Amino acid sequence: MVEVRKRENENVGGLIMRFTKKVRRSGVIIETRKRRFHDRPVTRRRRKSSAIFRDGKRKDITLAKKLGTL
Repeated sequence: MVEVRKRENENVGGLIMRFTKKVRRSGVIIETRKRRFHDRPVTRRRRKSSAIFRDGKRKDITLAKKLGTL
């Protein structure tokens, strides 16, 4: 955890600048972004079922185009 204490005769702007610099250097922001946007790997079963679903949809669309309903 990053902690910054106010020095004597230091204004708030300087304190905030030091804090943001420490946070950037610690790597906290990068780590949280990695955790936030991490996707679990898709299982083989789910990948196969979605491929079957896409193939079925594609066949339905081509049939509808041939029949003129799409």
